[in-house]
Amino acid sequence: MIYFGMPFAMWALLAPSFRKQLTAVFGYDTERAKAITRKAKSEYRRIIAGLPEFEKGDRFKMNLVNSAMVGAFVLSMPERPDVERLTIYYADAMMTKPVKWFCRMSGKSKFTEKDIAGMKATAALRAADRNPYSWNMDFYEYPDGSGYEGRFTKCGICVLMKDLELYDLTPALCRLDYTMSEAGGVTDFVRQYTLASGGPYCDCGYKRKL
Repeated sequence: MIYFGMPFAMWALLAPSFRKQLTAVFGYDTERAKAITRKAKSEYRRIIAGLPEFEKGDRFKMNLVNSAMVGAFVLSMPERPDVERLTIYYADAMMTKPVKWFCRMSGKSKFTEKDIAGMKATAALRAADRNPYSWNMDFYEYPDGSGYEGRFTKCGICVLMKDLELYDLTPALCRLDYTMSEAGGVTDFVRQYTLASGGPYCDCGYKRKL
C-alpha cells in the first residue's frame, strides 16, 4: 500500500491524538510520549508498506489503516497494554472532533436508499476473496424495519493483528463500533459475536434509535 494518500492523511489527522492519549491513559510523560510516537511512525510506515492496495469499491481501507496505526503504537510502547486499557486508549485517540463530525454526517444518511444500496454492493463485492486484509460480509435487513445487520465472515483487522502478533488485543479495536455508532446519534449498535472472540462471525447490527 502506498503511504502517500490515505495512510499519510490519517497519520496527520490522528497521530497528535494518539500521542496525547499516551499520557492521559497510560501515564507516559510528554517526552516519552513523543519518543513512542516517533517510533510508531516508523512502525506504521513499515506496516503500510507491507499491505496490498484495496480495490476501488472497497469501503474498508480506512478501517485497516487505522488498525495499522494503533498496532504501530502498541508495538512502540515500552510495556504491552492489556485489552481493557487499550480499549479506552483507542476509543479516546480515535474520537477527535473531525471523526465525531464524520460520524454525525454518516448518521444523517443512515438507512437511506443510498446507504442500503452501498451495503448491498459491499456484500456483493466480497473483497476478502482477493485481499486477505479486507472484509467479506452478508447483509440482512431486519424484518420489522428497525434497521439492518452486516454479518462479517472475514475480517482484515483480525488478519493484520495476527501478522503483528497482537491478536489477543483485537477486541479492543472491535469495541470502537459501539463508540462510533453512539457518536452518529441515530443508531443503537447491537452485537452477539466477534471473530476475534472466537465467534462464528462478527455481527454489526444497527437499529434505529426510538
